[in-house]
Amino acid sequence: MNDIKILWVDDEIDILKPHIIFLEKKGYTVSTCNNGADAIDMCNENNYDIVFLDENMPGLSGLETLTEIKSKQANLPIVMITKSEEEYIMDDAIGNKIADYLIKPVNPHQILLSLKKSLDHSRLVSEKTTSNYQQEFRKIAMDLAMVNSYEEWIEIYKKLVYWELELENISDSGMVEILESQKQEANSLFFKFIKKNYAHWIQNNDDAPILSNTLFKKVILPAINQSNGTLLVVIDNLRYDQFSIIEKTITKYYKKEEETPYFSILPTATQYARNSIFSGLMPLEMEQKHPNYWRNDTDEGGKNLYEEEFLQEQLKRLKLNIKLGYHKITNLKSGKQLADNFNSIKENDLTVLVYNFVDMLSHAKTEMEVIKELASDDKAYRSLSNSWFMNSPLLEMIQKAQNLGLKLIITTDHGTINAKVPSKVIGDKNISSNLRYKTGRSLSYEDKEVYAVKEPKEIGLPSISINSSFIFAKEDFFFAYPNNFNHFVKYYKNTYQHGGISLEEMIIPCAIFVPK
Repeated sequence: MNDIKILWVDDEIDILKPHIIFLEKKGYTVSTCNNGADAIDMCNENNYDIVFLDENMPGLSGLETLTEIKSKQANLPIVMITKSEEEYIMDDAIGNKIADYLIKPVNPHQILLSLKKSLDHSRLVSEKTTSNYQQEFRKIAMDLAMVNSYEEWIEIYKKLVYWELELENISDSGMVEILESQKQEANSLFFKFIKKNYAHWIQNNDDAPILSNTLFKKVILPAINQSNGTLLVVIDNLRYDQFSIIEKTITKYYKKEEETPYFSILPTATQYARNSIFSGLMPLEMEQKHPNYWRNDTDEGGKNLYEEEFLQEQLKRLKLNIKLGYHKITNLKSGKQLADNFNSIKENDLTVLVYNFVDMLSHAKTEMEVIKELASDDKAYRSLSNSWFMNSPLLEMIQKAQNLGLKLIITTDHGTINAKVPSKVIGDKNISSNLRYKTGRSLSYEDKEVYAVKEPKEIGLPSISINSSFIFAKEDFFFAYPNNFNHFVKYYKNTYQHGGISLEEMIIPCAIFVPK
């Protein structure tokens, strides 16, 4: 025992002598007093690890003593002990952030359990989490050896995300490293799976998972509630782990009715994937049917300026008469304006809200030193995303949507990956600029590090010129030019990129919620 110092406060402290002897035999150091005033003085003069505090004492009550001690030492664990089971006492004690609550008469083992819960909780949780992951590690390893369908890949990725979130709160860095290596192995196998199956999916929709171009028709449309209205939120560049974190806040206001992870099309980039969601078409079809809206990589101007028009065209094709509202939020001001006027959307059958913050965050990590510090790894990136969400107009709008009785659908267009390994590529001057995919003529690259598509139409993509091809980076690779290679690599290594093939970019969330 690491010399844990306990203060036990009770006006009948002599009766508790057997409990104190029991704890001392277990290695704890126990000090005692019989009133609140002395307890406050002793806490001011000594560094106790925990206080056991009787609620019903003459003079200062336990609750008054609790408040006074907490005002000076907010993080000192205090266990309230009382004869009373009255609800208001429990509410007051819990409101004052007690560590535990025990009803008299207490036995020594209850006290010991309370100590372990209050003082050893982190260690015990860490040990249990580590033990559980060690068992799950073997199961995931066996699953990876046999996985052969997109459904199985979704389940494996969800398990990896679950354990990533569980392990981030423990102190065992070794377990985190093991998980990272397992994720790398999974991404290596996932790349081979996509390389083998993706073209077949595009050419044979019946065998394909839900993709960007079928998401609206297969998942969103059946969920729209035309009687009360539906809010569809598309958070650009939202990975599954980030969604899992913000979901904890969303479920304070909404109950999850259904979750349908789906696959982003390639390239896993906004101009392709998000336009595909809204149009219900593959990029090649967009270029053919709506040349006035579609923009290729090398075309001038914004690539996502016509999402609302694409969605209106899809609704026409599906012969649906839906009253639609569309809003794109790209800065705090426009977010606040919509939040302030949110009630105006209640007449819509479907309100679409595209929120661009997470994408801006990933780009800022490349360009701004302060963001590199704040989002140095996936754990920090999740934390920063959650901090934004908790204080964003988007959360305010979700709360207002609940009050209006709107159904809520949260999804994204693609994820992102922390790019770490450079892969050399050469092309002509018109080659596209994205770091995780390239399109253009005369591309030269490392065969083993890419999924190369010589005929873009085979995977539903347009050609920017005759003989143009596409290449997609695998795992956590990113493309770099041989010219000024070292400078380029130093600048872009450990930045969040998208456009290529990884679990993080391709398997993404879509969840349907109903108001609580």
